[in-house]
Amino acid sequence: MGGETQPGSGSRQRIDKWLFFTRMVKSRSLAQSHIQSGHVRINGGRALQPSQTIKAGDTVELALERRDIVLVVKSCGERRGPYEEARLLYEDLTPPPDETKRLTAYEQAMRATGAGRPTKKERRAIDRLMSDED
Repeated sequence: MGGETQPGSGSRQRIDKWLFFTRMVKSRSLAQSHIQSGHVRINGGRALQPSQTIKAGDTVELALERRDIVLVVKSCGERRGPYEEARLLYEDLTPPPDETKRLTAYEQAMRATGAGRPTKKERRAIDRLMSDED
């Protein structure tokens, strides 16, 4: 009777709607632009159109601004609900971020001796050396 059927457990759903329902993107138009620019892969192959359908068990790789996400589709969504509801639509297989050594604020403020612009104390020492050479 209507244009689209209600998604059930064994049905298929458009990738742009699914990304929107899982709260991976803020709008369907953003999801469509991600797909068209080649940032979305389904089962290892590039998603060509926002209308491409996915089903439970498919793997979706999404390249976002700051990180890459790997998701396995658990079910199709019916609406963009709260995070707790959206979390039920996928299983996150994203590898943990690399454990790079994070510097404390103090370590960031400290600089190696002789690196960068001289301090006032270092400049005076340089001036003393230069004046002694004359």
